[in-house]
Amino acid sequence: MRQGLVLAGLLWLGSCGSVLAQQADSEQLASEIKVVNAPEDKAIAERLSNITGAISGLEGVEISVTAGVITLQGEVANAQLKNEVAAIANRLEGVVHVQNQLQEQLAVRSRLAPAAEKFREMLGTTVQMLPLLLVAILAVVLFAMAGSWLAKRNVLLRRFGLSELTTNLGMRFIRLLVTAIGILIALELLDATALVSAVLGVAGVIGIALGFAFRNIVENYLAGVLLSTRNPFAIGDLIETDGMTGKVMLLTSRDTVLMTLDGNHVRIPNSQIITSPMTNFSRNPMRRFEFTVGVSVELDLLLVRQLAISTLQAMPGILAEPRPRVLVLELGDSTVNIRILGWIDQRETDFLKARSEAIRLVKTAFDEAGIEMPEPIYRVNMAQTDPHQREKPKPKPKHMPAVAVHAEPAVDISTDHSIEEQFNDELRQSAEENLLPAVSDKTAGKKRD
Repeated sequence: MRQGLVLAGLLWLGSCGSVLAQQADSEQLASEIKVVNAPEDKAIAERLSNITGAISGLEGVEISVTAGVITLQGEVANAQLKNEVAAIANRLEGVVHVQNQLQEQLAVRSRLAPAAEKFREMLGTTVQMLPLLLVAILAVVLFAMAGSWLAKRNVLLRRFGLSELTTNLGMRFIRLLVTAIGILIALELLDATALVSAVLGVAGVIGIALGFAFRNIVENYLAGVLLSTRNPFAIGDLIETDGMTGKVMLLTSRDTVLMTLDGNHVRIPNSQIITSPMTNFSRNPMRRFEFTVGVSVELDLLLVRQLAISTLQAMPGILAEPRPRVLVLELGDSTVNIRILGWIDQRETDFLKARSEAIRLVKTAFDEAGIEMPEPIYRVNMAQTDPHQREKPKPKPKHMPAVAVHAEPAVDISTDHSIEEQFNDELRQSAEENLLPAVSDKTAGKKRD
């Protein structure tokens, strides 16, 4: 029974396989290309010959057609034309197969022929567009000349109180803007506005690269613009910034040049000046000096204060208002430190000379009055066995004897012009562009007087 079922199943599978094979054969027959009213070989050859004759570079192709099989012979300029003519032949109706026997031309003359043809086409196009090209060039030249003319008319920006560097930067921007407008008009006349996007994209990439490469230069330039606009100092001002002190000589687009008090030149980047604290000693003609003196703890500080003030008041060059002052600074181990302050007019009195002379006069007055200015000392008390043998302390004077301030020989405390003379000589010999406004002779004379 079981063997019968297996035999029946095998017979059924065999019948199904024969049915599927018949269906596959019928589908294969249906997919076959049926040639009905196919064009004759002569018609195919004429059609392909007309096509190749109309394409430059395919005039020498030889075509033969036999039973729908196309044979291509001859020479073409390059492999691209060889592939193109074969693709065209395959698309023709009635073509069964294409035998591509074309050869590429290897002669130099044949290779240069397409390039020469393109050059002739470009030359012909240029000749046709020559009047329009001349108009475009004329537009660029006219707008460039207009930009240069406007760049020289900086009176409007000067009226706003802008500095020379800011004015020059604004004029350059105006000139570039006007010239760019002329270039855009020229490109519009030549119908090449698509080039603008490419140029702007390339300019943006180049600008980013240059920005990273010249970051410090750009920072110093912008800092120079801000310094020339804010005017925190002028030529000849004595300033101190970042631990460096000197007179301002030049402000360039990159750095600031100082002449130190010992005659040396210091170049400080503008970005460093604008980001660092700066002290200008020349803006206020009055300047205060100070120094500290240590006196004995046993002295009457009121009398010491009165003597120091009277000494400074009698000194030439010290201003009566604001008047000199003496302040008790601190109480040390063996001294009382006092700070002595006095004011001078820098236009008439040299700061360093006045301070030096004030220290000398105060010390002389203290020495004559018997005011002790001790160094740090240590006091040792020795214990005695007999209390009756101990010495009794002497009474301290309640009042200090009056000390007259004697007239001292005249000491030169006038302003020192040695640095000023070197400064003016260097300023006259310098060929660098100075962004600071020049100091007039009248103003310079007031500073020296």
